Amino acid sequence: MKNNLFNKSLIGLLVAAPFFVSCDDDSDGPTPDESNEQITTVRYVLTPTTGTSAPVTVEYRDPDGDGGTAPTIGNLTLAPNTTYTGRLTLLDETKSPAEDITSEIQDESDEHLFVFTPTGTNVTVTITDRDAKNLPIGLQTQVVTGAANATGTTGSLRVVLRHQPEGKDGTPTPGDTDVEVSFPTAVR
Repeated sequence: MKNNLFNKSLIGLLVAAPFFVSCDDDSDGPTPDESNEQITTVRYVLTPTTGTSAPVTVEYRDPDGDGGTAPTIGNLTLAPNTTYTGRLTLLDETKSPAEDITSEIQDESDEHLFVFTPTGTNVTVTITDRDAKNLPIGLQTQVVTGAANATGTTGSLRVVLRHQPEGKDGTPTPGDTDVEVSFPTAVR
């Protein structure tokens, strides 16, 4: 009888044990992920290093984020046969004041890569900044233009920020796209 009472008590304790553990306040447990920053503004400033052209700024803006008001995309017009130093700035304007995302990308440069693709225009973009592994980042560039576009023609410069936390190798893949914009571009 004493053995039977012990067995019943032991079984009862084993059945109740998970409830005691699940009620424990575990302050070291995981916390929900913070939402990713939004990139609502991409500003590309190009300063000529040759010729007599003035600096050029082009901007993509979607200050209310996805949905809502449609974004605005500026036109990029560059002088022919000119070399520019380019610098990108990225902002999250859904916050007040606007949050500068550029420094975060710089801090996590081993996980980020900008990809520049000119189409239909005589523009070459070379990434000039590097991460600790000597892989390109793309916040800083050199842009070289050739001859002017034919009168009235406009191409584009596509700028894509790739987030590559699982193995940046200097190519557009692997990873996910954080932001993508195509600026209408002409060399005149």
